[in-house]
Amino acid sequence: MSTVWLRAFLEVARHGSFTVAARRLGWTQSAVSRQIAALETAFGGAPLFDRLPRGVRLTAHGRSALPHTEAALAQLARMRRELADLDGAAGGLLRFGAFATADAALVPRALALFRERHPGVTLAREEGFTRPLLGRLTEGDLDLAVVSTTGGPLPEDVFELHHLLDETLYVAVPADHPLAGEPLVDLDRFADDDWVSGSAEPAGSLLDAALRHGFRPRVAHVVGEWTAKQGYVAAGLGVTLVPALAAQGVRPDIALVPVRDAGAPARAVYAATARGRSRVPSAEPFVAALRDAARLVTRNP
Repeated sequence: MSTVWLRAFLEVARHGSFTVAARRLGWTQSAVSRQIAALETAFGGAPLFDRLPRGVRLTAHGRSALPHTEAALAQLARMRRELADLDGAAGGLLRFGAFATADAALVPRALALFRERHPGVTLAREEGFTRPLLGRLTEGDLDLAVVSTTGGPLPEDVFELHHLLDETLYVAVPADHPLAGEPLVDLDRFADDDWVSGSAEPAGSLLDAALRHGFRPRVAHVVGEWTAKQGYVAAGLGVTLVPALAAQGVRPDIALVPVRDAGAPARAVYAATARGRSRVPSAEPFVAALRDAARLVTRNP
């Protein structure tokens, strides 16, 4: 059904006159009459107006059709506004995911910046590991994901990777550990320590760095959550690796020792989007907010 018919019907109903409706629409009176006739045919042929000596009046069919016409045109107007907001990244929904330590400082700062710049955009966030987040991105369940190279390189043929930062590593140690307070330490100096890790296997985890340094760490406790890992360290049960993004949230009864890494950085952090798929307009300004937040985080660790 043509929206032109509905606009003509609404104007005639509001003003009770084909002549006034034509003037309001910038049409001829005969054009308005043709649109009304076409609409009446589409509605089954029942007249929508009684033609009077002076003007017109809605019939029972016309009175019934009027609120539906008003609602339909209002809905279309809302749709046009929402689409225009999307084009300008002023509205719409952005679905994104992030790995846990990115939520310690990077993502909150980016959200604050983005909300200030684009308050009309609705954000839906979820937390997860890099590989599941990339799977969600591939399936179209996310528009963007904050991911890292923990576990290996990311497939650039499948995802567009927007570099945010390279993280350095710290070793969290009990406050009375012999290396607490050292300005910079080679990781292999912790080869004889017990380790607290999210996985019993170093490969594919942050402890990949230990393998690069020529030793296989002895994982004494497998603990997934960052706060719990710190509790194990504070109790003297082992040491653990802490990426720079999580360093701000470390409890005061443990010490952070910076790791010297002559090879590749511990991990690179990216905002990933799916290749070959139309991006929501708000994705690009959100990447910009993430980059600005990354600069703030690395400047003030």
